[in-house]
This record gives sequence, structure tokens and C-alpha cells, in this order.
Amino acid sequence: MRLLQRCVQILLPLQRTVFSTESLCGLCQGSARPRLSSNSLLRASVAGMASLPQQRYQYFLVLDFEATCDTTPIQPQEIIEFPILKLNGQTMEIESIFHTYVQPVYNPQLTPFCTQLTGIIQSMVEGQPTLQQALQMVAEWMDKENLLNPDVSSVFVTCGDWDLKTMLPGQCQHLGLQAPDYFKQWINLKKAYSFAMGSWPKSGLPAMQEGLSLKQEGRLHSGIDDCRNIANIMKEMARRGFVFKQTSPRIET
Repeated sequence: MRLLQRCVQILLPLQRTVFSTESLCGLCQGSARPRLSSNSLLRASVAGMASLPQQRYQYFLVLDFEATCDTTPIQPQEIIEFPILKLNGQTMEIESIFHTYVQPVYNPQLTPFCTQLTGIIQSMVEGQPTLQQALQMVAEWMDKENLLNPDVSSVFVTCGDWDLKTMLPGQCQHLGLQAPDYFKQWINLKKAYSFAMGSWPKSGLPAMQEGLSLKQEGRLHSGIDDCRNIANIMKEMARRGFVFKQTSPRIET
């Protein structure tokens, strides 16, 4: 018995976070039975908390247009950057990226204000696809990614309703184009955030990042960088247990 007590006195300070007292007794008796340490239990608990909930969609298609603009309204506004991230609904990781700049037609010369806001300079849009060509490129990309398969569920995600409620339908109308049906339903991340956090993000992405303790990646108002930041916000919301659902009414043709 004294030998057992002596083992405990010697080993307990060194092994406190590795084995329980029961395991120490086993060591003294020649049959170790290791148990989870306090650190291991903490890691297991964190891993359990980090598991993501089952989402309603297999894929989220994160989209954020940049468009022609000036200090006073431009009519019509035209899309000049067209990025989409394919986000896996189970892992919330990016699986594929579509990205193109788009050449404006009605107001082909970018304003200094537009360049300052978006970081897009004239040479980045000159010689690029028109919106009609970009829409065809998106269709081809979605087909390649199996997103047009009726058995694969997906939905677009935007930071606000402007991209798919106002911008794309408005420009398509000016150009006499028909927007594909998959652009007619989406998740407004601002609404989703307000449902999850109980407050409206007045400044958009910066407010959501602050509320979730996330850092800004890249440049604000760069379409592709905004998409990556939207994806980060979604992943953090999912990590906290939020299940995303469509916020827009379906727009009929």
C-alpha cells in the first residue's frame, strides 16, 4: 500500500493532465488503462461544437457583382465584375470559383469614383466578355460543376437583394436578355445574419464581420474578395448552428 501511495506522490504532479488516478494505480500494478486527459476532453468538446449542422442545400453559390458607378447615379448601371464561389453545404468550404470581368456597353469608360471604390481599372474590363457572353460562361461552368442537375440542390447567396433583384434583371431588360431561372431565388445574407444574431448589419459586410469577430480579407468592394468574406461569414454562422434558407420570393418569369 505504501508503495502505491509513493507512486502516486511521484507521478501525479507530472501526469495530472495525461492520466487519471485510476490509470496511475493501473501503472503501479503493471496494467495501464489510459483515459482522456482534461486537455483531450476539452479538444473533444471543441470538436463537437465545431461540427456543422445539416443544411437545406448541397451547395451555396456566393455571388457579388460590381457595377459601373459615379458620384451621381449612372443609368443604366452595368455589371463589370461577375464572381461566384461554389460553397459545399456540408463542409462550408469553397470547391470551385467562377470569375470574370465584364465589359460595359452603355457607359464603357469607368469613372475615377468607380475605380477608387472597386479597384477595377479600365484595362481590366476592356476586351472582356459582354454580359450576354458572361451569362453563357456561367451556364457552362454550372453545367461542368453539375449544378444544373435537378438532383443537386443549390441556391445563390448575396449580401443584400440588390444583385439579383435589381442589378441583373435591370441590365438584362436593357439588353433584351432573359435571366436564367436559377438567378431568381437567393439568400440575402443580411437577413440571414439578422435572424441568427438578432440585429440588422447596417454597414453590411463590416458589421457582420465585427459581430462574428472575423477579419476582412482583401479589399472591400472587390467582387471576388467580397465573395470570400461572405463565405467566411456563412461558415462561422454555420459553425454556430445556423441553418440557411431562401429569403427571397421566387421571381416569376
